[in-house]
Amino acid sequence: MAITDIPILSMLRTRMQWAQERQRVLAENVANADTPKFRALDLAPLKFETQQQSAGSGPPLTSVSLVRTESGHLAGIGQSDSPFRSKNDGGYEIRPTGNSVNLEQEMMKVAANQMDYQAVTALYTRSLGLLKTALGKF
Repeated sequence: MAITDIPILSMLRTRMQWAQERQRVLAENVANADTPKFRALDLAPLKFETQQQSAGSGPPLTSVSLVRTESGHLAGIGQSDSPFRSKNDGGYEIRPTGNSVNLEQEMMKVAANQMDYQAVTALYTRSLGLLKTALGKF
């Protein structure tokens, strides 16, 4: 079995490539913050369910939901009895020039993307370290 066939390493590599591409898109948004009629872009989040199911490495994933065992417990997301729903539609302000880039939002996305990338690279490095230990190479 080649090291590229290990599902967890493949997923981590895919996540790193996604983070690199998202960084490029976010940098374009920041660079065009003053360009008239420029619309901010972002990448769709990764979904690993299809990759894991197609790999056939184990049982299919099932959804897990929270259960309220007592009426005093807080409801989970989407399980509230409240008529109000949280909404985050990404509708940002648009300047008179038609530009929709919000620098504060973009910089927060860049920082979150950087932290995600660092976490994934640390996991990848540790996974390789575990493999080296298992093979007897320190």
